Amino acid sequence: AVGLTLTRELFAALTADLVARTLKPMRIALRDAGLAIADVQGVVLVGGSTRMPQVRAAVAGFFKREPLTDLDPDQVVAIGAAMQANVLAGNSKTDGWLLLDVSPLSLGLETIGGLVEKIIPRNSTIPVARAQDFTTFKDGQTAMSVHVLQGERELVSDCRSLARFELRGIPPMVAGAARIRVTFQIDADGLLSVSAREQSTGIEAAVMVKPSYGLDDSRIASMLEDSYKLAGADMKMRMLREAQVSARQLIDATEAALADAGEALLSPPERMLVTSHIYMLADIIETGSEASDENIAALKSATESLNDATQEFAARRMNASVQRALSGHRIDQIADQLSQP
Repeated sequence: AVGLTLTRELFAALTADLVARTLKPMRIALRDAGLAIADVQGVVLVGGSTRMPQVRAAVAGFFKREPLTDLDPDQVVAIGAAMQANVLAGNSKTDGWLLLDVSPLSLGLETIGGLVEKIIPRNSTIPVARAQDFTTFKDGQTAMSVHVLQGERELVSDCRSLARFELRGIPPMVAGAARIRVTFQIDADGLLSVSAREQSTGIEAAVMVKPSYGLDDSRIASMLEDSYKLAGADMKMRMLREAQVSARQLIDATEAALADAGEALLSPPERMLVTSHIYMLADIIETGSEASDENIAALKSATESLNDATQEFAARRMNASVQRALSGHRIDQIADQLSQP
């Protein structure tokens, strides 16, 4: 026989990593519920391991209050399991008992810049349906690709791809004029249907997929852990990508305006000034790929500079458009048109 004396201090040291691991689910639960530690009014300990002094001390330290320990932790578990079994068996008629399935991970789609727009957030009760309107990015765009994704990260490359489909037949319009409503719907069996409908014509495309296919608990836990651990870096990258998209949109709009009326409305030095701001902004987009505060600030500053440099040009284009619209009309005709309801 081997004799071994196990002191409380040694036992606490041997189990310290296990106790620390139990705090992570509590952080996740608070975050999912949108609560702070100060919002918790009391903590009840259940389960045999909660008899351990180090567990009670860890919980007390986490919640900044002593947990309630006056219940038999083993008996509470047994009673709770029996009550849930009774509900699942359909025997319980007690008001207030409701078991709901939830979506384990967020569902969304890809947007410009390789970003994820979440449509159905994680922990949404099933069945559920959510819709959101999107628009076109380019002038004359007649099709839109819909990439369905699952996960909590901000970038497409870090989420799980579920399906792709295309909506074709969008009427050619200027960028941002079309309205495409994308609807995500999960039925009681967990089947996800995604549809995209152009509002003015009614054309529609759709796809159906099982989000849980090939997804086990360990994969879900890993994806959630990554999202919490990398949340700060992900948000910075999202800010950078969004700033890049805004900058590219401004460059495209400015170049189109220069091609349309630059020579007529701007002097050569003025055109050169605007063009230099375009080149400067484009260079920052290409070279500032790291999601740092400095790159984000530089990109936003250069975008504002180009916007400021084109304010006078935009005003001249507006005046020219008004003059063309009013040309050939008498003042009394214009007044009559404006006075009509």
